[in-house]
Order: sequence, then C-alpha cells, then structure tokens
Amino acid sequence: MAQIRSKGWWYPFIILGFFVIVFGVNATMAFFATSTFTGLSTQHAYEEGLAYNRNLAMAKAQAALGWTVDTAVTPAAGPKPAAQVLITYRDRDGEPLAGLDVQALLSRPTVKGYERQVALKDQGDGRYGATVPLPLPGEWDMDVLATGHDAAYQTQRRFILP
Repeated sequence: MAQIRSKGWWYPFIILGFFVIVFGVNATMAFFATSTFTGLSTQHAYEEGLAYNRNLAMAKAQAALGWTVDTAVTPAAGPKPAAQVLITYRDRDGEPLAGLDVQALLSRPTVKGYERQVALKDQGDGRYGATVPLPLPGEWDMDVLATGHDAAYQTQRRFILP
C-alpha cells in the first residue's frame, strides 16, 4: 500500500533551495569582489599628492605673475595638414614679453603616437609662433610652456584642424 504524504512536505526543500541560491550568489559576488579591482588606483599616491600640491603652488605663482596670453591656431595653407600657431605674451602692465623660451607639445587626445614637440620662435612684440606640420587633420591638444624672466607659464589649448 502506498504511503500518503502530508500537505506541505516540500516546504523544507523550498527553504533549502532559497538558502542555496543566496549562498551561491554571495559566493559569486565575493569571488568577483576579491579577484578583480583591488581598490588601489595608483601605485605612488604619496608622490602624486606632493606633485598635486606642487602644481597648485605653481598655478598660484603663475596667476600672481599677471601675464596675459593670447593663443591663435589657424590652418596653414598647403597640401598637407599644418597648423599656424601664434601666441602673444604680455606682462601685467600690458608690455610685451621678449626673450622667452616657448615650447609647444601637440598631441592627439584620442590616439597616441602622433605627438609633435616644437619650439615657437620669437617674432617680436611678445609674439611667438611657428608653422607645425601635422600628420592628421582633426582634434589636437596643445600644451605650451614658456620660461624666462625667472618664471614659467603654462597654457593648454584644444583645436580642430580641418
């Protein structure tokens, strides 16, 4: 004769299945939490913090100079892509700054390997410029560092070369 099961005989299996699923999900989450991102975003946090403080001090010193900088980047005529860069430096009294060493680094924001380092020549009246041949048209970043007069002045500019 067959034995009749009582109502709800499977309830313990539902509870057991629920805890097995919860345990499996928690084990999976714990595995991914410990095996992927370590939480360390930089290897040299202390040195980078000091550099950040140094950059803040340099920005404050740069602002105290009171220099005004006008940057113009235009496409240069010719069969290949080129940019005509012209930067004008003036002191706090509006007088042109001569005798600066001006270096520009042009780079692509999306593709590495196309960096161009160029020295901008003194063109008189505080103007520094050069025609820079570029390998590709499109978007470019330009970081400029002018040193002289016992000071350094850094500017950045993004431009599009058609």
